Amino acid sequence: MNVKVVEAKKDFLTALRGVVDPEQKRKTIGKLYIRLFEKELLKNPKACFLMQGTTYADFIHSKGTKNAAYIKSHHNVGGLPKEMKLELLEPLKYYYTDQVRQIGLHIGLPKVVVFQQPFPGPGHAVRILGEVTAEKLAKQVQADAILIDEMKKSKWYDKVFQCWTILTNSKSTAVKGDARFFGDVIAVRIVNSKDRMSANWVDLPYEVLQRISTRIVNEVPGVSRVVYDITTKPPATMEWE
Repeated sequence: MNVKVVEAKKDFLTALRGVVDPEQKRKTIGKLYIRLFEKELLKNPKACFLMQGTTYADFIHSKGTKNAAYIKSHHNVGGLPKEMKLELLEPLKYYYTDQVRQIGLHIGLPKVVVFQQPFPGPGHAVRILGEVTAEKLAKQVQADAILIDEMKKSKWYDKVFQCWTILTNSKSTAVKGDARFFGDVIAVRIVNSKDRMSANWVDLPYEVLQRISTRIVNEVPGVSRVVYDITTKPPATMEWE
């Protein structure tokens, strides 16, 4: 498969400048996603299909079913332009994540692909509370990479459904050297779930949490504190925004 990756970080950072409302973030990202997609289509007029990995949970969260309550918007649910001439392919839209994985195993996909952890469509933007900036994005990406690295080193990565960090919009006092330091607070969220409709936080060993916390505080510039999210879903959603 000839895969083309479009580098659009600057486009999204520009569009998100000044945006702090979580729902507005998602809608801004969704609209730009479509605009960039249409721009690429002009370069490839022979394209005739658009395939998306939409699952049933996406529909429910975006009130895509008659009896579902609206929770969050998803750019892949109801966000495509009506005048789009491509044929939409969503082979997994009536299946939950656990069912999708069973299908993947049935057709012979490698386990490393089938059990890859979910990642939100809006990316790290919904894991950065408040306005998204290049500086904040760099901190969030680095903290997340440290978490994943420590989870893999401790053999916990494959035991959980999903693990990630959140750059909160809070500040905390700390001490570095002999000086007072007022820095960012990073939250760590690790959950187990079957279908993404409900989730329980993972009771991770203290020594693993300690290594994660120590590395994030020492390696990510401007971070003063790490907290662990022990909230189930419901009432909380997976992502903070």
